[in-house]
Amino acid sequence: MSKKPFRFSFYLVLTVLGAWSFSARSEDGPYHFLKEIPVVGEGGWDYSSIDEGARRLYVSHGDRVVVVDLERESVIGEIGDTPGVHGFAIAPDLQLGFSSNGRESKVSIVDLKTLKTVSKVETGKNPDAIMYEPTRHEVYAFNGGGQSATVLEAKSGKVVATIALSGKPEFAVCDPVAGRVYDNLEDKSEVVAIDARTHEVVNRWPIAPGEEASGMAIDFEHHRLFLGCGNKLMVMMDSRTGEVITSVPIGDRVDANAFDPGTHLAFSSNGEGTVTIAQEDSSDALTVVQTLKTERGARTMTLDPKTHRIYLASAKFEPAPTPTAGGERQRPRMVPNSFKILVYGMVAK
Repeated sequence: MSKKPFRFSFYLVLTVLGAWSFSARSEDGPYHFLKEIPVVGEGGWDYSSIDEGARRLYVSHGDRVVVVDLERESVIGEIGDTPGVHGFAIAPDLQLGFSSNGRESKVSIVDLKTLKTVSKVETGKNPDAIMYEPTRHEVYAFNGGGQSATVLEAKSGKVVATIALSGKPEFAVCDPVAGRVYDNLEDKSEVVAIDARTHEVVNRWPIAPGEEASGMAIDFEHHRLFLGCGNKLMVMMDSRTGEVITSVPIGDRVDANAFDPGTHLAFSSNGEGTVTIAQEDSSDALTVVQTLKTERGARTMTLDPKTHRIYLASAKFEPAPTPTAGGERQRPRMVPNSFKILVYGMVAK
């Protein structure tokens, strides 16, 4: 296994991009709060995704998907009729998007030019994570309630496979070159590898010392998966063999991960109100370089590789209600019209 350090190339990238301010030993770290983007409307949220070429951010919010212009950093539209939406996958080559509508167990196929729904496709129970596999032009909807994945032909919406997973799927990524799709089985503390050609599970890998992984990101160049685990660890796994290479501590209640190939930084967004940022020092090593303070409940995140900014959904909440007479805790209610997108980035000198 090569142990060639990545740190030199990391600094070189920053220099080329315009002398971004960074020091792994600085007191506050490379990332800072930049601004917030207000979003009107009620309801919770889940995954976010970025169309890098079109410069758009898609954020699930209640029964709709909010569309943000990344250049203007403002809301420019929404996609409606997506009950219990969890995520939004983008097929830029087809100008189509796909929402996983958990409450109705369907996927909406959306025209990205008009933001209108073209059709809906039946899936397994409660589709959650959703992703586009660009080589075969297929969409994978991972059904949290059905312990399965529904695979559909992106252009036609035709279901081409239903893959039994024998566990509760969470976030997924694909490696088009390797022809593999990877998914966390949260309740099994495993990663499954799916052959994109045959739609069969070809490997099941334990993630110990990690447990109950939710978020996942991938470094294509060095064949590394980054798993955000419920026992407050980020695990780095070899995507070819399933070997757990190393792990670093993260915050509590992780829900999303990201990896920036331009800076070799891996991110974990934690519901406790932090983002753990770790540097991939080599193919065998991770080092935490910052614990970025965000907001409590800001647990989902996506990264823009062009600007290296990260975007987290958040909201204000009323004080937690008093426990009931039976001792049951009630969930705090969201303050009306307080939903927003938090933007963090590296500040130029």
